[in-house]
Amino acid sequence: MNNQKNQAVSAQDLAYQVEAQWLLDGVNLSVDKGEMVGLIGPNGAGKSTLLRAISGILRCQDGAVTLEGKDLANMTVKDVAAGLALVPQIAPYTHGFTSMELVLMGRYPHLGRFQVESNSDEQIARDAMAMTETDQFANRTLDTLSGGERQRVFVARALAQQPRILLLDEPTSNLDVLHQLMVLDLVRQLVDAGLTAVAAFHDLSIAARYCDRLVVMSGGEVIATGPAEDVLNPELIETVFKVKAAVYRDPVTGSMTVSLIGPANGVAPLRNISIGRNSAK
Repeated sequence: MNNQKNQAVSAQDLAYQVEAQWLLDGVNLSVDKGEMVGLIGPNGAGKSTLLRAISGILRCQDGAVTLEGKDLANMTVKDVAAGLALVPQIAPYTHGFTSMELVLMGRYPHLGRFQVESNSDEQIARDAMAMTETDQFANRTLDTLSGGERQRVFVARALAQQPRILLLDEPTSNLDVLHQLMVLDLVRQLVDAGLTAVAAFHDLSIAARYCDRLVVMSGGEVIATGPAEDVLNPELIETVFKVKAAVYRDPVTGSMTVSLIGPANGVAPLRNISIGRNSAK
């Protein structure tokens, strides 16, 4: 890792507890400017909680976050939003707004208190929608869009913020395979141009393909961090994800690929319980 001047995100000893359960337990994370880091781990590992803590939406009971050298605790919401954008895992249901109106909300951090959007702001919003192929939905209200279409509109809103740091929580969870590739190709291009990105993934192969470095989480802790070829191995995958897997380098993409074989030994299958009328027999 480079020196602190090159750090876009730094989290030190983050701890967050809910009802006696530690969702984050002494988490440390450092992300350099122009780097794409993937958070991987099973459900409940702490990935989404960590992203929310970095964004300032969630305040941890202990630890500190710095964004480009500034203490998050001393930054206003507008200051954070001017440099950081978060794309949530599930696109919120925003009733009544058109897609263009939602994307234009991404310009609010850059406007004065009584300032309205300029022609330049509108052009930035249109460009963001073109990049995410959502310009065709500009005049449609969000409630008329599919889950995947709404997700892409929220990506467009994040891009309209023109952030230096982009956080994505399962950005492809609602997207078809074509738009998964398109969105991640776009993010990768922006990272190569200087953007910093931190994204949570369930698909290990996708994370390995697009990220410079992976951070493996389990039980609210960081278990391992490093390039995909150093982190992804059958032993770690079995320990963290409780599955057997084969790991190899894809001959086409050149990235590490994970092929799932089955549950690890000793993992009990889901119980087969009859539902409905047959259960009464």
